[in-house]
Amino acid sequence: MDDKENQPPAVRETAPLLNNGTQSRLVSFCSQHKRIIIPLAIMILLLPLLGLLALRNGHAHARNWTSPIIYPSPEIYGAGNWSEAFEKARTMVSKMSLEEMNNVTLGVTDGSNGCVGVSGGAPRHGFPGLCLHDAGNGVRNTDGVSGFASGLSIGASWNHSLALERARYMGAEFKRKGVNVALGPVVGPIGRIAQGGRNWEGFAADPYLDGILGAQTVVGLQESVIACVKHFVANEQETNRNPISTDDRTILSSSSNVDDHTMHELYVWPFQDLVHAGAGSIMCSYNRLNQTYACENSKAMNGILKGELNFQGFVVSDWVAQHSGIESADAGLDMAMPTTNYWNERQLEEAVNSGALNKSRLIDMATRIITTWYQFGQDEALPLGSGLPSNLLMPHNYTEAKDPASKSSLLQQAIESHVLVKNTNSALPLGRLKVLSVFGYDAIAQNTFVPDSRLFPQSWEVIGLGLPQLNGISSNVPVPDPPIIQNGTLIVGGGSGSNTPPYISSPFEALQARAYDDETAIFFDFVSSEPAIVASSEACLVFINEYSSEVWDRPGLADSASDELVNNVAASCNNTVVIIHNAGIRVVDAWVENPNITAVMYAHLPGQDAGRALVQLLHGDVSPSGRLPYTVGKQASDYGDLLGPCQAHGSSSPQCDFTEGVNIDYRSFLASNTTPRYEFGYGLTYTDFEYSGLRIDVNATATTEDADVAPVYVNGTTNDNQNNTAVVVGGLASLFENVGTVQASIRNTGDVAAAEVAQLYLQIPAASTNTHSQPTKVLRGFQKMMVQPGNSADVTFPVRRKDVSTWDVVRQAWVIPSGEFLVFVGKSVLDTPLTGSFST
Repeated sequence: MDDKENQPPAVRETAPLLNNGTQSRLVSFCSQHKRIIIPLAIMILLLPLLGLLALRNGHAHARNWTSPIIYPSPEIYGAGNWSEAFEKARTMVSKMSLEEMNNVTLGVTDGSNGCVGVSGGAPRHGFPGLCLHDAGNGVRNTDGVSGFASGLSIGASWNHSLALERARYMGAEFKRKGVNVALGPVVGPIGRIAQGGRNWEGFAADPYLDGILGAQTVVGLQESVIACVKHFVANEQETNRNPISTDDRTILSSSSNVDDHTMHELYVWPFQDLVHAGAGSIMCSYNRLNQTYACENSKAMNGILKGELNFQGFVVSDWVAQHSGIESADAGLDMAMPTTNYWNERQLEEAVNSGALNKSRLIDMATRIITTWYQFGQDEALPLGSGLPSNLLMPHNYTEAKDPASKSSLLQQAIESHVLVKNTNSALPLGRLKVLSVFGYDAIAQNTFVPDSRLFPQSWEVIGLGLPQLNGISSNVPVPDPPIIQNGTLIVGGGSGSNTPPYISSPFEALQARAYDDETAIFFDFVSSEPAIVASSEACLVFINEYSSEVWDRPGLADSASDELVNNVAASCNNTVVIIHNAGIRVVDAWVENPNITAVMYAHLPGQDAGRALVQLLHGDVSPSGRLPYTVGKQASDYGDLLGPCQAHGSSSPQCDFTEGVNIDYRSFLASNTTPRYEFGYGLTYTDFEYSGLRIDVNATATTEDADVAPVYVNGTTNDNQNNTAVVVGGLASLFENVGTVQASIRNTGDVAAAEVAQLYLQIPAASTNTHSQPTKVLRGFQKMMVQPGNSADVTFPVRRKDVSTWDVVRQAWVIPSGEFLVFVGKSVLDTPLTGSFST
């Protein structure tokens, strides 16, 4: 079939502007009217200069960022282990009417259950539709489920096996509730801006760590349900995430303006790993991408996701992120949620009948959805949302989804969430105390945990939202004075990524239980910012938090009231320990160098067992083993332009230029030679480790002249992947092949058993076509090992071809650049005692 026959009518090529017949007439016209033509030509030649001047003054900004059109949408063909499900789906869809195909792409209203989204079905063929439900940190807004540690906490664990175990238990809970699609995990946002409101839902501010932990999460979830990876792509801020309609105009969603190199090596990188792991669905995001809404961006969905990455599942919109009808279908959107004004009246069926939409596209949309349903056993699932009551306050059948076997995992997730960053003179572990003082609003559980109509579903019930803030949320405008702390132990962030724990183990509750065993006297004050200190206190614990949520970006990286509390306690207590439950980066330089502050712990968002886990760590039952999955600066200004979101500044088309390229978080600090307070990968244990014996066995050959050619889809490309044996689900098979290993030995030189996180960083030489940014170290391996005192262990980092490749923007290919690769192995990005190199 001719490629043009597969293109939507609206974008089929027209005849060239000039051909042999018209060219001679044009020359004659120019000769006769040269007095007009010459000045006009001069003006045309000056236009680029005028454009540069306008750009310098902040005008004509958007013209420099455009997203190319890539049609048609690549069709599913059952690659790899998708073949059996594909054949079943193809058989079913072949018997469907166009109306039925149209129906399975829709979100429909179903008040009989609590699913946040229900897709249309095809009952005549046995397809009931799908129940989609939040989120990547556990089942939300229901009873009978667990409060798992959040994505950021799993990132802080640096433990891929724990990520897999967590996802298995989580997926099983979704399944028992009648959910087909779990809306997670999150690898976008990746954490470009320090104050990003949803950074806590993902794992880390690094594509490699996101990719490894996210892939394990996909595998674990999909033992029970379909994973929906979100948000695709470059969805890095909450500010202006949705269009804002006013009386006189509409302010569009912010446009993430990203170059091709950055897109591949940073923002798409983790999505590729998750697609390779078999992800069944991908959620397209709210933002515009290079001026085109992500859910109608054909370059992103057709060209990259379904083309280069050979994604076999379906693409679903974020809730109300669809902004067009036929355009979004042609661009690769397969399902619109939670309802749609564009496809809900048989528009897709009518478009096929009128020729506005190729029938093959509608068939492919339905086939992708049904294939995914079969692929992950949802044809044998419980009735849609059968365990999710629509209203918890009304009588309903209680469905127990928790598994008693998950208890140890939930506690371990909470334990490994904690990162110890300061421990002067071994102030921790505390040991057995006679007198302990406890302070801070975060030490006790929140004062309400009861469902209500607007706050409970989003985990907003104790952050004191006022009417102006609620109005801002409902109308998509920036939220005035967004909250920065939560009144009570912070175990999860806010918004659709939150979860609903069966209980909250608060630090104070757990400390009281320990006090009973140790016969410790506890004094406490959870209200005052300048509490009285009992002079006999052997230690003072101060609990603060730093809140974050979907809908708004954080107003700062610290709050003065909490800093004041810490300083006031430290002024009267020479053994002050600060614990922060933080939903993102929290700067601490207002007090961290105070000699009376002897220990500091980032506790992150540990889920239901927050207190129980913390007390085990404080008293030395187990050593801390977490590491920072982001960089903590000394001050907010250290983050430069990557501190907060870009603003509309009165524009109807907000622009966010990602001019830093791949240099975000630790790469930004390295590139600018800025010394952080606590670097990426940093964390202390109750012992010491010694590194030795670096062994590099990497056999990678430069491919600058013979690149691995990715399945690049340009406008007019059809289904090139189907007959390309070099392509698997996830893209080029060769990218996932090992090209060698890096090994080292670690020795526990202390007297406490602890887990060490050994980390591998590479500095990859720049390809000649990607010289716009100087290469920095990049994470390319990690391994967590428990080592007994005096013992040694070997760590091995397998290196994939992908890990030593860079995206060549000219050749549109992954290449292994020629030159020397520097190798760094150690405890963090800045603490790498072992160094070496290999050449290609």
